[in-house]
Amino acid sequence: MINARAETVSEKPAFREAFARRRCLILASGFYEWGETPSGKRPFFISRSDEEIMGFAGLWESWRSEANQVVESCVIITTNAAPNLAGIHERMPVVLPPDSQTVWLADGVAPENCLAALRSGVAEGLAIRPVERTVNNPSNDGIELIRTAASH
Repeated sequence: MINARAETVSEKPAFREAFARRRCLILASGFYEWGETPSGKRPFFISRSDEEIMGFAGLWESWRSEANQVVESCVIITTNAAPNLAGIHERMPVVLPPDSQTVWLADGVAPENCLAALRSGVAEGLAIRPVERTVNNPSNDGIELIRTAASH
């Protein structure tokens, strides 16, 4: 699993214990979403308009595989999309503002305060720009992937 819904993360058996004890930030310059356009589906890169790093609310887990290997994994917590993103996709990562990041990462925080931190996610100040479809191939990597796509 790569995503957990903010609305149910504290209740779902798969995430309940990590929500209580293993909260983290997943740092990123932005994220991709695919949306409908007049020319068909295309990817968009969503970032902060000030180009600062985003801190997504996340949970981490450590477990042993059948081969007795330690596996460390994480999930990004998602919420309803910000109004300017809703036309592209109905969900987005919870982008925590700095004051909520502190609460989110603190030990011993009451569950209701963690849920309040999730509700404080950034919904404004997001830049959305179309990018080339080459982002869909995992073998492609580099800064050129987030450059604005040419009009088609």
